[in-house]
Amino acid sequence: MGARAAVRSEGAENPARRRRDLGARSQQPDAPLTPRASPAPGSLAGPAMAPDPVSTPVPTSAQLHQPRYFTWEEVAQHSGREKERWLVIDRKVYNISDFCRRHPGGSRVISHYAGQDATDPFVAFHINKGLVRKYMNSLLIGELAPEQPSFEPTKKKELTDEFRELRATVERLGLMKANPLFFLLYLLHILLLDVAAWLTLWIFGTSLVPFFLCAVLLSVVQAQAGWLQHDFGHLSVFGTSTWNHLLHHFVIGHLKGAPASWWNHMHFQHHAKPNCFRKDPDINMHPLFFALGKVLSVELGKQKKKHMPYNHQHKYFFLIGPPALLPLYFQWYIFYFVVQRKKWVDLAWMLSFYARVFFTYMPLLGLKGFLGLFFIVRFLESNWFVWVTQMNHIPMHIDHDRNVDWVSTQLQATCNVHQSAFNDWFSGHLNFQIEHHLFPTMPRHNYHKVAPLVQSLCAKYDIEYKSKPLLSAFADIVHSLKESGQLWLDAYLHQ
Repeated sequence: MGARAAVRSEGAENPARRRRDLGARSQQPDAPLTPRASPAPGSLAGPAMAPDPVSTPVPTSAQLHQPRYFTWEEVAQHSGREKERWLVIDRKVYNISDFCRRHPGGSRVISHYAGQDATDPFVAFHINKGLVRKYMNSLLIGELAPEQPSFEPTKKKELTDEFRELRATVERLGLMKANPLFFLLYLLHILLLDVAAWLTLWIFGTSLVPFFLCAVLLSVVQAQAGWLQHDFGHLSVFGTSTWNHLLHHFVIGHLKGAPASWWNHMHFQHHAKPNCFRKDPDINMHPLFFALGKVLSVELGKQKKKHMPYNHQHKYFFLIGPPALLPLYFQWYIFYFVVQRKKWVDLAWMLSFYARVFFTYMPLLGLKGFLGLFFIVRFLESNWFVWVTQMNHIPMHIDHDRNVDWVSTQLQATCNVHQSAFNDWFSGHLNFQIEHHLFPTMPRHNYHKVAPLVQSLCAKYDIEYKSKPLLSAFADIVHSLKESGQLWLDAYLHQ
């Protein structure tokens, strides 16, 4: 705060110099990227004019270290479509063109904010922001001009400011700190169910009833391990990334047979821009299989595009949605992902899962019985996973990225399901989807504590805070698909 105040003060005292700097840059748009003199390490020195040995005086030290100022219009022009990728964090402008490929969270999630202010997602996703900022120094190219607002005019200033105050309150109350016993007991209950599934066959034999009881227990294991890996993947359990990553590999790799890198690549994009077409991979089934959302469905109809009979999508959803996603798609795609990207550590963790279940159940069931059990489990898990993960998003607003503020981005794309002991367990606390999206690194056992604060914020700014019963949330998936399918048909036939 002190450094930024100093910069603003300097700009205010030297308006003529700042105007000359901005004017020179507007005449030479590439100047900020190709300074003629190298600034001192860590400085924000701008481009120096070529020295005239006759008439140009030697620049002073203050002039050499003058910050380079940018407007929002200049930042927005560097969204990665044709030019470089820039983004803004706390009024500082960073060039992420090369860094995005090395970004630990994946290249796409950071690129989705190119040309925009990324302050709130930066705060939301990182648990050690001080350490991350040290690595960001080499990407710093300047800052917003003092007369520029702190974020774009498409974002609500009062709402953003108050949410940041709420975030500070949440941290001060200790709601971002995990209770290790909660997650230990959660892991133990998964491991005990895993053992119980095997003991069911070993003790009672492999007849039909023990076989299906074993399949149900293993499905519970897989679903609950999916919720637990989600906690580690969001860095919400331990105070350091290292331990979160290690346990994430163990749970998603060894207990589930999936790659952590694939989950990171997909899921962080979803959180950065939920329900934003071409930025949220969770809605990539539009338009190939489904027409999603009112805006996109009408748009698709006007373009006379028909990949599927979308007006019947609420019916075929039951065939290609919940039953098929895991056994017919994810089960095979994850191997392509790790091999194509050479994620050999992830592959090793995955193979440890398949080796464990193969040598555990093959002696009891034989090859055919083992394969039957495996795909029944994937089928049951897939239904559980799809209904829970889609009930919070598919019925909500789906559109192109409109670059609205963080709170509006998350609230328009998410809704909650009423709290109960069963709903919490069944959904892995993702019934608190609103709180989870606003505070993605918050331990899930604290969602219910922050919920009243979020509700108050929404009420103050007239933002709808949706919460519904579990079965109603499931039904709304089908209703929304039927509605968007009909909107597509009307636009397809009449517009």
